[in-house]
Amino acid sequence: MLSFPLKELGVYAPDEMGAVDRRAAQQVSVATLMNNAGRAVARAMRGTMKPARVLVLCGPGNNGGDGYAAACCLLEAGWPVAVAALAEPKAGSAAAEVAARFVGPRVPFAAAEAARVDVVVDAVFGAGLARDVAEPVADVLRAARRVVAVDVPSGVDGGTGQVRGYAPSAELTVTFCRYKPAHLLYPVREMMGRIVLADIGMPPEALDAQPPQTWLNAPGLWRVPELTPESHKYTRGVVSLCAGETMPGAARLCASGARAAGAGLVRLAAGKNAPAFRLGDPGMIVDDGPLEVLLEDARRHVWVCGPGLTEAEVRCTLPRLVEAGRCVLADAGALSAAAGQLDALRGVAVMTPHIGEFTGVFGAVGDDAPARVRQAARQTGAVVVLKGASTLIAAPDGRLAINIHATPALGTAGSGDTLSGVIAAMLAAGMPAWEAACAGVWLHGEAGLHAGPWPVAEDLDRHLGAARAEATRRQRLSGREQGVI
Repeated sequence: MLSFPLKELGVYAPDEMGAVDRRAAQQVSVATLMNNAGRAVARAMRGTMKPARVLVLCGPGNNGGDGYAAACCLLEAGWPVAVAALAEPKAGSAAAEVAARFVGPRVPFAAAEAARVDVVVDAVFGAGLARDVAEPVADVLRAARRVVAVDVPSGVDGGTGQVRGYAPSAELTVTFCRYKPAHLLYPVREMMGRIVLADIGMPPEALDAQPPQTWLNAPGLWRVPELTPESHKYTRGVVSLCAGETMPGAARLCASGARAAGAGLVRLAAGKNAPAFRLGDPGMIVDDGPLEVLLEDARRHVWVCGPGLTEAEVRCTLPRLVEAGRCVLADAGALSAAAGQLDALRGVAVMTPHIGEFTGVFGAVGDDAPARVRQAARQTGAVVVLKGASTLIAAPDGRLAINIHATPALGTAGSGDTLSGVIAAMLAAGMPAWEAACAGVWLHGEAGLHAGPWPVAEDLDRHLGAARAEATRRQRLSGREQGVI
């Protein structure tokens, strides 16, 4: 994954990009942008494929216009290219202007034509698709052996990542200016193949007038605090955890994650079970005093509640933490205890549910996961981290980050407990809740990438220092290259 400056991390929903396009048209012609897009598609194909017989499937809109432009560029490069139009562009439109430039052969929009060639360029429908793809379009797309998608494969809703009817799997997808949510949302992300983000000369003013509310999660969106000569354990922050009596492993993993991610001090509130915890990590303080007494220490502002706790233990601890005004991260048992009781989580700063826990608290995610997670954050006033292949991090004010910087190997017992500790360390270091959650998720993913193909949760701690160093290195980078994910 390349590092981008903050402005390049913005992810635009189709309606937002439509607004950008309309503003851009006041400064540069739509036909010019289409020609630039077509050149980008042809350049990406020439850089990854040998010359082959190509059929460009063009819809009647702007996506089709990009397809005509790509066909022109490939034809000029000597590739054998034909165009099949689902419908002709509207007379006088920019797409019609670009289509008129194509002097190669035109063939029927038919499955037989798609099956005859080596590569099909799918420029039928773009990211703003508003209806299901059905026959005969689906039949034609299904007949293709290799697909290059313009913007997204036709049939993919660019905003939600859902497949509308049918969509082909592409080996290469070329999109323009900024990513759309669908480029980052699994499982449809796997249908995109290699994704190239191309600059087509979009006026910066058009983008500035439409600030994004969604971002690709990466360094630059946030900054992990760096050590100074005057740093000490309290400036690095104190992380406190509520430890239960029957499941000590989860609390240990969470505490170890917090320490390895940079917390200056980690303390477990273990009550009468303190002696058992003291047999573990010598760098961790284990308290046996009453929670009310421990909360008198103002330095202990950040608390994790849930890993290793039963529902009964959560009910004895979480309300007290909230009432004391502490910054609380709720996970695991705290989320299970709140199933069907949304109000039980009011007052927490961050929650980190997996899909089952989210469903128990908020109901089914449905067909629009980004919107649903945003709604959950608004309902609770907390940052909501929905863990998964594409982890969604939503703030109550509507900001959303999408994280794909991870590995499937993180799907192992205890990994989520480590993540809670990492995010808590970022909170304790003074990062705002949304930024802390975004940074914690990325660092956890980076540690997983360092840990190899089959790590267990205990392995992740050893790689969190390297992950933090990598985040700092990327934060310092500037400039931008064409993005490929």
